[in-house]
Amino acid sequence: MAPHRLLAPLVVLCLALVACAGPAGTSSPSAPGAGTPTASPSTASSPASLFPLTLTDDAGREVLLEASPERIVSLAPSNTEIVCALDACDRLVGVTDFDDYPPQVLEIDKVVVAAAVDVERVVAAEPDLVLAAGNELTPSTVIAQLDDLGLTVLVLYPETLDEVYADIELLGRAVGNPDAAADLVAGMEQRVHAVVEAVEGADRPLTLYEVFHGEGTTYTAGEGSFLASLLDLAGAEPLTGDAQGLLTPEALVAADPELILLGTASYDPSLADPGTALETVAARTGWSELRAVRDERVVPYVEDIVTTRPGPRIVDGLEALARAIHPDRFDAAP
Repeated sequence: MAPHRLLAPLVVLCLALVACAGPAGTSSPSAPGAGTPTASPSTASSPASLFPLTLTDDAGREVLLEASPERIVSLAPSNTEIVCALDACDRLVGVTDFDDYPPQVLEIDKVVVAAAVDVERVVAAEPDLVLAAGNELTPSTVIAQLDDLGLTVLVLYPETLDEVYADIELLGRAVGNPDAAADLVAGMEQRVHAVVEAVEGADRPLTLYEVFHGEGTTYTAGEGSFLASLLDLAGAEPLTGDAQGLLTPEALVAADPELILLGTASYDPSLADPGTALETVAARTGWSELRAVRDERVVPYVEDIVTTRPGPRIVDGLEALARAIHPDRFDAAP
């Protein structure tokens, strides 16, 4: 499918993600009630002995799992990636048409098309567990409909890095593989710590991360958002918009960012070349006098998907951000 046909629904998803409120941290405890299991079975037990199990999802709903689910439908790519990282990819029987990782999910039946859930397809997949997304990424009306149809629905919507960890652990219990979840989280935490150490003491450039730009309208990381917190961890001072990430032209000029990361280059091939990207940005009304443009610090950033998708690869995104912001701290690395 051509990039311009994908851009509109992708922008909707990206804007919803960058508007997530709440600062992220690097320590492992999650906020109470965010993906917290009400039962904590021993990880030494066999998978069958972990059930029945009651979990509390990110919407605060108590969800009873009578047995380990063998047929799972995922309504968000981040949920899909977590399931696969927990060695349960073979249990997926329905995913979205945005799912692209790992490659084998491309062959799984699509139950979400152009960001719209096809309830009939979900039901036809006969799932033991449906993994929905919060903050209306999966509409609450759809979640209620699936509940009314007798399906078991778990809602995931991590708003901080700690909550990504918590959701991985939550799904680890849900699929009967808490050990894999614990190992995955531990590895992620180590990599985050390495990034924070690598950029420690570096200058923190005021950075605009462009999520979307069109007809004079710019969206960036929302104030207090997940994306803003990743930029902070990567060694930048994030330039944020309002709660939805909207940045007015006046606010942009007044802030005068030192660095611009074009997340839009992930979807617009014309922005992937640094020279062309600089020319394109400089031609925008009022942008030619920005410090980042004058100093030619406009960087095509093609890792937007892993940076804005709250799953196991979020640390790949953090590492990519840190390299884009502080290349001098990583160029000498083996």
